[in-house]
Amino acid sequence: MAEFFAERYGPWALIAGASDGVGAAFADELAARGLNVVLLARRQPVLDDVAANIRDRHGVETRTLAIDLTAAGAAAAVIAATAGLDIGFLVYCAGADPDFTPFLSNSIEAAENMVQRNCVVPMQLCHHYAAPMVERGRGGIVVFGSGAGFVGGPNMVAYGASKAFDMVFAEALWSELHGKGVDVIGLILGKTDTPALRRLEHQRGTLASEDQTPTDAVPVGDVVAEAFANLTNGPTVLVGDQMRGVGQLLASMDRNDAARLMAQSIAAAMGPD
Repeated sequence: MAEFFAERYGPWALIAGASDGVGAAFADELAARGLNVVLLARRQPVLDDVAANIRDRHGVETRTLAIDLTAAGAAAAVIAATAGLDIGFLVYCAGADPDFTPFLSNSIEAAENMVQRNCVVPMQLCHHYAAPMVERGRGGIVVFGSGAGFVGGPNMVAYGASKAFDMVFAEALWSELHGKGVDVIGLILGKTDTPALRRLEHQRGTLASEDQTPTDAVPVGDVVAEAFANLTNGPTVLVGDQMRGVGQLLASMDRNDAARLMAQSIAAAMGPD
């Protein structure tokens, strides 16, 4: 099976957001299936640790790229650093919202950075790496989305909008590429047990410690398992029973009613403060 997978999607995979959480777990599973991996994130020491662990566990080649994806020219820097590598699988997992604050309480630069990282860079990378995939007639692309992209809600104005872009972008890309041998899925996550979520909930006082598991959060391993089980079932894959239920509920509603429900749900979760 690993040999078939590497032949279908290898020899190299590029994973953006690979320093921890779902991105690191995704990279590990790709390596377990025989692909060499390029690990992309901001923090070089963390990337080095992830790379060493992957090499020790799976014996594949690894490369690390410490690049801030909100910076101007980020995609060009990634493309230049991977020149000469046959990238057959692209995972864009970067893009969590570290703030969860009202739009006007944050800087416009923060919103612009969100759009750059979540919309502009994945579009640029897909445009570059998908072309040779189509020429070879094989490859895979996974773009991570979020239930926040289903309908607008408070405290995630730019984030929700960027994730709506990601969802539609992946669906449209699938419509053009799936008949040319390239598998594309938009992976829609709900509440997921990542270090970023633990930090955010600890800051908000929901968790007493970052060592605790957030309530109702889907384990990272479950996300990765569902992703690999559905690589050919695009364009959109909703992860977890709760997210599938939310998707069905919102799809059955008038959009204005859905937006009011989202606002009420977030207000209730945030409490009186």
